[in-house]
Amino acid sequence: MRLLAFSDIHRDLDQARRIADMARDADVVVAAGDFGSMHRGVERLIDMLVVIETPTVLVPGNNETEDELREACGGWKAATVLHGTGAEIDGISFWGIGGGIPTTPWPWSYDLSEEAAEGLLRSCPDDVDVMVLHSPPHGYLDGDRSLGSSALLAAIERVQPRVAVCGHIHECAGQEALVGSTRLFNLGPAGTWIDL
Repeated sequence: MRLLAFSDIHRDLDQARRIADMARDADVVVAAGDFGSMHRGVERLIDMLVVIETPTVLVPGNNETEDELREACGGWKAATVLHGTGAEIDGISFWGIGGGIPTTPWPWSYDLSEEAAEGLLRSCPDDVDVMVLHSPPHGYLDGDRSLGSSALLAAIERVQPRVAVCGHIHECAGQEALVGSTRLFNLGPAGTWIDL
């Protein structure tokens, strides 16, 4: 299975068009959050992606809420929004959680505390193939100040999915790391091809 994965597109309509064009060559599209900017432009950006007929899984970033993303994706038949939930596509299991984890310093941000994230992560099965995250795990692709989530790190270590994807920390976009046997990608907006 070939994944096209991206994050942090932040209202860039031209890049959304490019992603939609690239999606024709993917088996699944994975979007790891931050479609808008401070809750603005989410619907307009998703409107550029609805032409994608390839199965697509999305999680909210910290720039849009779960409800805002679900509403924007309402008419997009190929899209499945994940947040504390999973989906199976062609025998490959996906599970996702969005938002800023841990809580960011911005009052407008859609965030989860480590404790709230732990609560949602308990429902993640032990046999997931791909974890779709907005925030990175603590200590991996999370910047010079290690701004990632310890709850997400513990979940990746427990589940050991084949692949985990994230975004959120822009300075690490395009980078890859290993967490145990899990291939971790901090995606960024360019579009990353991942073969499973």
